[in-house]
Amino acid sequence: RYIILYMKKKLVAIGLLGPTLDKSAKNQKRWERWRPTVALHQQPDLIIDRFELLNQQKFNVLGNLITNDIQAVSPETTVSRQTIEFKDPWDFEQVYSTLYDFAINYPFNTDKEDYLIHITTGTHVAQICLYLLTETNIIPAKLVQTSPTFDDDKNPAGQFTIIDLDLSKYDLLAQRFEHQHQQAQNFLKAGIQTKNKKFNDLIQNIEHVATNSTDPILLTGSTGVGKTQLARKIYELKKNTHQITGPFVELNCATLQSTAATSALFGHKKGAFTGASADRPGLLKQANNGLLFLDEIGELGPDEQAMLLRAIEDKRFLPLGADTEAKSNFQLICGTNRDLLKEVSQGKFREDLLARINLWSFKLPNLADRKEDIPPNIEFELNRITQKTGTKSRFNKQAFDEFTKFAQSPETKWAGNFRDLGAAITRMTTLAKSGRITTTEVNDEISRLNHNWKPHTPNQTTDLENYLTTEQIEQIDPFDQPQLANVIKTCKASTSLAQAGRKLYAISRQSKKTPNDSDRLRKYIAKFDLSWKVITDNK
Repeated sequence: RYIILYMKKKLVAIGLLGPTLDKSAKNQKRWERWRPTVALHQQPDLIIDRFELLNQQKFNVLGNLITNDIQAVSPETTVSRQTIEFKDPWDFEQVYSTLYDFAINYPFNTDKEDYLIHITTGTHVAQICLYLLTETNIIPAKLVQTSPTFDDDKNPAGQFTIIDLDLSKYDLLAQRFEHQHQQAQNFLKAGIQTKNKKFNDLIQNIEHVATNSTDPILLTGSTGVGKTQLARKIYELKKNTHQITGPFVELNCATLQSTAATSALFGHKKGAFTGASADRPGLLKQANNGLLFLDEIGELGPDEQAMLLRAIEDKRFLPLGADTEAKSNFQLICGTNRDLLKEVSQGKFREDLLARINLWSFKLPNLADRKEDIPPNIEFELNRITQKTGTKSRFNKQAFDEFTKFAQSPETKWAGNFRDLGAAITRMTTLAKSGRITTTEVNDEISRLNHNWKPHTPNQTTDLENYLTTEQIEQIDPFDQPQLANVIKTCKASTSLAQAGRKLYAISRQSKKTPNDSDRLRKYIAKFDLSWKVITDNK
């Protein structure tokens, strides 16, 4: 027979001498007063085998008294004195490094001993440092806190609480934290119960970064995948968690050119250029303490890219015409449907700016790549339209089955992604009689979408769909569409904006003293969110 003896681990406590709380008169009356270090050893349910008393040399007299009193109330406890020195007990760096040196040099033996860190004595700085060293397991211990019982003056021993910093042991806390993360992720998805695993994993990563980082975020993906909506949700999440207090400021960089872009972003002083009749703060200044979303960041010119890089790094920038720099503590999200790495290789985008905004980069998938999420997104669109119009519309079962079958078919392209889906639901709800979408509206919409997604023929070089989305084209009067198409065709056949203007305004310019064809043409195409660069880059 073999007899196995189980040896109980020894309990070791470590604590700082408290020159204020532990100090008391040397006479017998000291036993009537709560003293945290002595009280730790007066607990009937806490038997400490060894106590490591940390004190500065100048408090040795008090340390001797406390040592003797501990041995009087707890003869089974061995008191070991450790001398540590703080020149300034309120200097965080100094206190932490001193306690860190003690911790890494102390011979912890977790196989034979359990450890407690007494967190009650010492300055607040020292208590924080002990907490951090324990939380990171540099000190392999639990925390113990002592406190007086104010309702019983005759009990100088007070009470104690042991705190285990391993949160995984606290099921309710773990569940609560997980629930908070799930709520945040659901918020970023606008409450849509998505099923696509890759997309859900992506949102989980975005939520973690948005919650824990203030660095720029780059959202990439095709037009219509929801970059703007996600940027707004990230802003709202950050604001709800008190990371930012300022506004959400949005700019589509493709709508700006040259001086207008610099002025819009960085502001200008009165008189900085022709037409600058008043000071303009600029969007970076407006986004102070908030979030700036720059969509189509790849459209920025080289000068604006350089100024933006410095603004990101230093939170400083120089408005046009200003002598002094402006400041703005903004957070940044950028969006693009371009391949910025390719743009860098072609010299169209600054490599250093890309490196700065590409720290956290997330590519949003196309709707066609997550078709299992189409049914909940249909429901989301129906609810959105109901909130907007106050009129509730729904599919009948046959119509819903027919539309989802089409929507989830491998042949269905969803070229405009969620913009196409949203527009389709809007059209069907508008045309539905008595708020009920039937197969009639579904079949008409399927025909319309298939027509819109037809490939362009080689002769349709000036087709508006090469430059504008389906939704944008639908907002242009049929009268204006062929005129705009002719303007685009003329621009593509010209070597400059001025030459194109002379062709297009060949008659009316003769009656003007200063025809300024370039300005007339620039303003005309700008009404349709187009520019000379956008048109000529798409030759």
